[in-house]
Amino acid sequence: MIPSVNWSYPTAIKFGPGRIKELADHCKAVGMKKPLLVTDKALASLPITAGALGILDAAGLGHAVFSEVDPNPNEANMADGIRVYRAGGHDGVVCFGGGSALDLGKMIALMVDQTISVWDLEDIGDWYTRADASRIAPIIAVPTTAGTGSEVGRAGVLTNSATHKKKIIFHPKLLPAVTICDPELTVGMPKFITAGTGMDALAHSLEAYCSPFYHPMSQGIALEGMRLVFENLPRVYADPGDLEARAHMMSAAAMGAVAFQKGLGAIHSLSHPVGAIYGTHHGTTNAAVMPMVLDFNRAAIESRIDAAAAYLGIKGGFAGFHDRIMALRSELSIPANLSEMGVQSARLDEMSAMALEDPSCGGNPVKLTLENLRALYDACM
Repeated sequence: MIPSVNWSYPTAIKFGPGRIKELADHCKAVGMKKPLLVTDKALASLPITAGALGILDAAGLGHAVFSEVDPNPNEANMADGIRVYRAGGHDGVVCFGGGSALDLGKMIALMVDQTISVWDLEDIGDWYTRADASRIAPIIAVPTTAGTGSEVGRAGVLTNSATHKKKIIFHPKLLPAVTICDPELTVGMPKFITAGTGMDALAHSLEAYCSPFYHPMSQGIALEGMRLVFENLPRVYADPGDLEARAHMMSAAAMGAVAFQKGLGAIHSLSHPVGAIYGTHHGTTNAAVMPMVLDFNRAAIESRIDAAAAYLGIKGGFAGFHDRIMALRSELSIPANLSEMGVQSARLDEMSAMALEDPSCGGNPVKLTLENLRALYDACM
């Protein structure tokens, strides 16, 4: 039977070294006269951020910045950003940084002129239609990491500070009008961020590739995205100045986010509660649980992984692919399990219930239940 499905692909991407110089031109092209640059606390004082603000200032667009962004941003961060946006009379958002800054910047642009709660726009059914689309501020995205792919996504992840649950907030107009992918901006990333964000990109492509849903375009993109990560992540980890490998990793990050329109799965379902409760780095958490989820899904995905391994030049089919994941984790100094990341067994029941509610569950090749999610958490400890 031929399915009836909806497909959506990304926006205008300005890719290449030095493309950050075009930032002001693209702001003007989408109607921004006084943008607010949203970044995170660590990036705010770095030269690349000063450079971006200088480009805006030189073009008469001001140099306003908001940087009170937590690693797992929440509704309080969003409210603070909205206050700054309104007080400054801004008319658009430049999301500058890693996934946290990109997601929060998009949330500020989404909610600054809405009259409903952000939680009313969770990625469920047609809930996005509750928003007044005409009141969403224009968005430009400038990633400085190569992992989340939020720069080509129509959603953002926001943690509810009361329930400690991560929610995916969706609206088609959250897709940035323009994305600038300049690999020179990623050169200064700390090694553990390079590792964690790169493994996040791999998790996106891997889970999309394994998802049972019909999306052959995403399937092909996911396969090539995995190849780029396997070949280039070890290079940038060993040599942070390898600009060619940095560029390939930026491509892989965007490709992973495009691919996961096909679906995510248990890697993300397990990871989201851990990040919400313990504040762990999302990509690193994904990497910590990745081999255990592969084992869990093996019966449903073995033939598909065999085919991927052949394309990727990995000998041994599923077992060889699994070994390659384990070797890559070791090479990147990824924690061996969740216990090493500070997760406590006493909270596994609570996290299992949270994981079952996560929208990523629906894309897992094996149906997820409270019981098998709890067993998976045990395996990850």
